Amino acid sequence: MTSEPRTTAIHTIQRELTAFARRARGRASELHPELSLVAFSILDLVIERDGCQATDVADHFVLDKSTVSRQVGALERLGYLTREVDPDNRRNHILRPTAQGRRVAGAAEQRRHREFADRLTAWEDIDIRRFAEYLVRYNAGK
Repeated sequence: MTSEPRTTAIHTIQRELTAFARRARGRASELHPELSLVAFSILDLVIERDGCQATDVADHFVLDKSTVSRQVGALERLGYLTREVDPDNRRNHILRPTAQGRRVAGAAEQRRHREFADRLTAWEDIDIRRFAEYLVRYNAGK
């Protein structure tokens, strides 16, 4: 049986992660008025992987293919992504970041980093490292 303190802590984690996600969505338009948080996340993933297929994006973020398709289309129209034929399977396309996409994503990453650093200024280094480890562990599902 689950203990009361554990149940309370799990509710707190859920509430706080939900608040975090809502704040992130709300702040996304400050990074770029035409891009959603989903679009920025897709651009970041494509850059991180130096190219990937739309199905990889959908699997990674647990998104439906039509959502990925709309967001990739917006990124292409803005000149942040291109599609190239996959040399291993000519029926597929690889999404690649453009130089402009890398610049926009880099600027957004610098701004997000500053905001996180500011928010964590009063935290001890050990607490920041533990928090980072816990987030990695949580997102890995372990």
